[in-house]
Amino acid sequence: MAMPELDPAAAFRLDGKVALVTGASSGLGVRFARVLHAAGATVVITARRADRLSDLAGDLGSRAIPIPGDVASAQARMALVARAIDEAGQIDVLVNNAGTSSEGPSIDLPLDEWSRVIEVNLAGPFHMCQLVGRHMLERGSGVIVNVASMLGLVAAGLIPQPAYAASKGGLVNLTRELAAEWARKGVRVNSLCPGYFRSEMNETLFDAEAGMRYLRTRTPMGRTGEEGELDGPLLLLASDASAYMTGTTLVVDGGWTAV
Repeated sequence: MAMPELDPAAAFRLDGKVALVTGASSGLGVRFARVLHAAGATVVITARRADRLSDLAGDLGSRAIPIPGDVASAQARMALVARAIDEAGQIDVLVNNAGTSSEGPSIDLPLDEWSRVIEVNLAGPFHMCQLVGRHMLERGSGVIVNVASMLGLVAAGLIPQPAYAASKGGLVNLTRELAAEWARKGVRVNSLCPGYFRSEMNETLFDAEAGMRYLRTRTPMGRTGEEGELDGPLLLLASDASAYMTGTTLVVDGGWTAV
């Protein structure tokens, strides 16, 4: 009897799935939305800047639902999830991508600045996991990808970012905790930890010759991440290609955390 033809790429498809991407008005969030959409998913995109969401939805065409909102607000998070389920019918994949940063020595960090970063980068993703997780647990299936950072695993070094590093480290271990709680209930939770990729948050560093020299010298591969180099890792975690993975921390950093 002839064996069926293998199609490994099919495991990475998201046809018929609905993916909710936060922070989708710029940088990695825009790219993540495009990649998930290209893999067949309906994408619900959210961020504060409604005009940018509208432009992205227009570019994507069908299967794109823009919902403006501020994930720093608990009320806005609740409204977002309720509206996403109402308009898309379900949420199969949650990509917690929205984030913020703060630089400067720990000794000088104002407490309100610490609280702001923790709220956006850790409390917000937890609440989104909780809200969407209830929906996924009721359905018995779902995938959550928490976008953390390699700085959730190692210190920031010459560019001190205490609140950012603490929030991303917390997100990495929150991912493990949720994964362990929900592993037998059909919901998988993994974290994606990028190294240095250009974004609105770090463009000053990227535009400075000294900054780029530091990043190239510090990274074993001798360069920063390029557009598209997170596509495969994201699709792996968001799709059935990672069906036996949960609680995983997938680092994409050019070797930064290896040394």
